[in-house]
Amino acid sequence: MDFDYVTFDTAFPWFFPTVAAIFGAMVGSFLNVVILRVPRVESIVHPGSHCACGQPIAWYDNLPVLSWLILRGKARCCGRPYSIRYPLIEALTAILFWASWITHTPSAALAGCVLVSLLIAATFIDLDHMIIPDSFTIWGGVVGVLLSFLLPSLHGQTDAPLYIVGSARSGLEALLGLLIGSGVVLWIGLVAEAILRKEAMGFGDVKFVGMIGAFTGWEGAVFTMFGGAVVGTVWFILALGWQAVSGRKSAALRAETAEGEPTDLGFGAQVPFGPMLAIAAAIYWLGGERWFTAWLDQIRILW
Repeated sequence: MDFDYVTFDTAFPWFFPTVAAIFGAMVGSFLNVVILRVPRVESIVHPGSHCACGQPIAWYDNLPVLSWLILRGKARCCGRPYSIRYPLIEALTAILFWASWITHTPSAALAGCVLVSLLIAATFIDLDHMIIPDSFTIWGGVVGVLLSFLLPSLHGQTDAPLYIVGSARSGLEALLGLLIGSGVVLWIGLVAEAILRKEAMGFGDVKFVGMIGAFTGWEGAVFTMFGGAVVGTVWFILALGWQAVSGRKSAALRAETAEGEPTDLGFGAQVPFGPMLAIAAAIYWLGGERWFTAWLDQIRILW
């Protein structure tokens, strides 16, 4: 008997979103390794997960989220505490995989899970090191374009008369998103640099928005750029408030001078923009697209 996805999903609507969430938690565990090792230029495959004391971590102590809770955040081998960020990244990935599945068709959701993984890894590496590696931007953009050709539904090409037609349209949309996304950010950065007479935006951010555009099209890239600016403004206000009230800076709200020295938040301080772009991209992917597209349609009518 052939498997009928629609019938099964109608009978058990919770099943596939739950599987997506569990798979997301597992991917989140792998992303913890990626976030730690990629900036160090270390293999993400070998050696396997191990404690800071050097002992390998058994599979039953490496269950996403659960192991941290069972062990109360301490390694079984030596009792060393390890950061709550590990289960939080696993839980965040699970939630975003689940949300991607319930907001998109299955094929588009699969591509969206790749996008979500890239956003999470780039966010935490940028927070830790103020860089976004090319493996998440350039190669992520290549993956986005390829997935767009393979999965036309990623760019809404579900009503094309032939698969090859929908594939071509979807791929062109991805290429357009990549070029417009990176181009808009590049020009904004160049203009800001001319006005401020200092680097206003890193090329990692330029390539990052281009990668996002490959998955979301030019509309998603534009939304990400300006949405990231809004998120950044809110973040900056909250960070300044925290700094004023507490009298100290949070490690999560780090600012640096151009020379890399820690500094108080203020005009001229450099802060990671990648996480703000990632938040805006996630908002667009998980529902903001409908609102933004409707708004663009109104603009076209008025024009």
